[in-house]
Amino acid sequence: MDLDSKIGIKEGLVAEVGKEEAEKIWSRAKEILVQIEEKYPDLPKGMQMHTGFIFPSAAIQLAIREMKGDSKLGYKVISDYSWAKTRKMGAKLRKMSKIPGFKNFFVKLWDPISRKSFGEDAGFKNVFYPKKKGEYKMDITQCPYNRFFTELGTPELTEIFCINDECSYGDIPGLEFIRHTTLGTGGDKCDFYIRVAK
Repeated sequence: MDLDSKIGIKEGLVAEVGKEEAEKIWSRAKEILVQIEEKYPDLPKGMQMHTGFIFPSAAIQLAIREMKGDSKLGYKVISDYSWAKTRKMGAKLRKMSKIPGFKNFFVKLWDPISRKSFGEDAGFKNVFYPKKKGEYKMDITQCPYNRFFTELGTPELTEIFCINDECSYGDIPGLEFIRHTTLGTGGDKCDFYIRVAK
C-alpha cells in the first residue's frame, strides 16, 4: 500500500505544520503503515478496497498523535481531504441528475453496488430491505471502517467516512438521502436510505 497516493492529505499537513515537520510525520506514518499491514495479512480482496483508505488514514493519525500529541490535527487534515473529494463526486452526480431517467437508474444501481462493495466479502454485515420502486434501503450493522479504526486506536476517524456519504449523496436534485444514525457516531447501525423525491 502506497502512502504517497494520499498526497492531498500530505499537502494539507504541510499547510498546517510546514514542509519539514510534515516530512518527518509522513516518514513515521509510512513506518506505521507497514506495521499495520503486517498485523492484517491476507485480507479478502473486497475488504482491501476499503482498507486502502482505512490503513493509511490510521497510520497518518497515529504518526501525528505520536509526534505532535494532537488527534484533532490528524482528524482535520484527513477530513478536509476526504470531504473535498466526496464533494467533487457530489457535484458530478448533481450534474448527472439532469439527464432524463438518471435518478431512477441511480437508485436501482444501489442494490448490486451495495451487495458487492458493501457486503460480507468486503467486511460488512447488512440488513437489506425489500425492493421498492424509486427507493433503496439498507442498514449496515458491521463495518470495516468502524472495526479497523477502533482496533488501531483511532476510532474518531470512522465518522469521517460516514460523513462522506452525506457529501456525495446529500444534495442531489430530485433525490433524497436519509440517514439517522451511524456506527461511527455511536449508533448501532448505519441506516442508508435513498429515494427519488416525491
